[in-house]
Amino acid sequence: MTSPRPDVRIIPGTRIDIAFHRYGDPGGWPVVLLHGFPFDPHAYDDVAARLAADGADVVVPYLRGYGPSTYREADGFRSGQQAALAHDLAELIAALRLDRPIVAGYDWGGRAACVAALLWPETVSGLVTVGGYNVQDIAAMSGTPAPPDVESRVWYQWYFHSERGRAGLARYRRELTRQLWAEWSPGWAVPDGVFDATAAAFDNPDFVPTVIHSYRHRYGLADGDPAYAASEAAIARTPPIRMPTVVIDPTEDPIMAPDPEEEHAERFTQLVAYRRLPTGHNTPQEDPAAFADAVREVRRATVA
Repeated sequence: MTSPRPDVRIIPGTRIDIAFHRYGDPGGWPVVLLHGFPFDPHAYDDVAARLAADGADVVVPYLRGYGPSTYREADGFRSGQQAALAHDLAELIAALRLDRPIVAGYDWGGRAACVAALLWPETVSGLVTVGGYNVQDIAAMSGTPAPPDVESRVWYQWYFHSERGRAGLARYRRELTRQLWAEWSPGWAVPDGVFDATAAAFDNPDFVPTVIHSYRHRYGLADGDPAYAASEAAIARTPPIRMPTVVIDPTEDPIMAPDPEEEHAERFTQLVAYRRLPTGHNTPQEDPAAFADAVREVRRATVA
C-alpha cells in the first residue's frame, strides 16, 4: 500500500534541525512514527500510507544523526542518549502544533516514544511500543550482566564501546548495518533496493558519533549532555507510563525475547492490548498491516 514519500521538511529544534516526512491530512488525527537503529523513515512507508488513508496526519522524523536531521552547532554535543531523543520528539510535536498525537516506535524510536510519554504525558494521547518499556535503567545496565547467551547477541554494543568499534562503524557502516539487518530479522526477505535506500541516511556525518555515544551512555561509559541531566534523573526513577498503550513483542527477534503480558501491564497502567507478532526486529516494515492496526487500537481507546 506504499504511496510516494512526501518531500523532506525541516523544523529547527534546540539541538537539532529535525527532518521529517508528513503524510495525509494536516487536520487529521495526529501520529508520530519513530524509527530505530539502524533504520530510517523508510521503515514506515507502508504504515504511514495505511494510516493516512484512515484520515491520520502522520509525521515520520529522521532521528538525530540520520539523513537530513543535523546538529545546529558545529561543535555541539553529539548525544544519542534516551533523553535527547525524547526532547527532539517533544520539540517536533510542539513545533508542528500536533494536538496530543499518538506516538509509536521501535528500538531507538520506541525509546523516544516511551520516554516522552513518561516525561510529558500531557503532550501525547497514546503509545505503541515494540518490546514494551523501552526505558533504559542506566544504573542497572552499567553493573548487572545478562546471561552469556543474551550478551553474545548484542556483540555490536560491546564493539561500539571501543575505539576500534568506532572506527569499524565509520569504515564499514553499510556492511555492519546490513549484517545487523540479517541477524535481527532472519525470516525477512529484504526487498531489492530497500536496504540501499535506507542506508543513505547513515551517510550523515554525525551518524557515527551519535550511535557511539548512545551505546556508551546507556552503560554508564560516557557522560550525557548536561542539558538533559534533569530529564535523565526523572527517567532513572523508571515510573510506569500512564496512557493507552499497545505493546508489540516480536517472536523472531534474536536480540529481544518477548516478556509475559503481566510484566508489561506493570509498566503500562492502561495496557489496551498486547500483541505477539512473528516478525524480527524491524516490525513495522516486516508487518506494516499489524503495526498500523496497533495504532488504530490506541486511537479507538483515546476517543472512546
